[in-house]
Amino acid sequence: MLVSSLDHVNIRTGKLQSMIDWYTKFLGLKNGPRPDFGFPGAWMYLGDLPIVHMVVVEGNGGAGSEQELKLEHFAFRGNSWSEFKNLLESNGAPYKLQTIEEVDVLQCNIWDPDQNHIHVDFPLSESGPVT
Repeated sequence: MLVSSLDHVNIRTGKLQSMIDWYTKFLGLKNGPRPDFGFPGAWMYLGDLPIVHMVVVEGNGGAGSEQELKLEHFAFRGNSWSEFKNLLESNGAPYKLQTIEEVDVLQCNIWDPDQNHIHVDFPLSESGPVT
């Protein structure tokens, strides 16, 4: 195998603090150390790993732009569907669900402040009734 794991995702944003706050609140990531690249940004950590890198750009960061490449989505594996659902609903955060029975996945689709598509996957067999 040529690669062993996904290292990080890099997101361009014009809303750095809103993005930091969202990734902290909804995904439990922590804003942590980042080298001085000579331009503003943030690294969001899952444990000791900086898995979401953010780079400040003017405007909307190219989200949905036909002139620039855009990643369609990235995904995380979740631990507790009921806890995550309660967090989303208590904060009025929109989400869409999809079940993929063939691979035992409940997929919760969410969008950050820049409208990047993220899904958090939970074991369908451990999720209880899906509503």
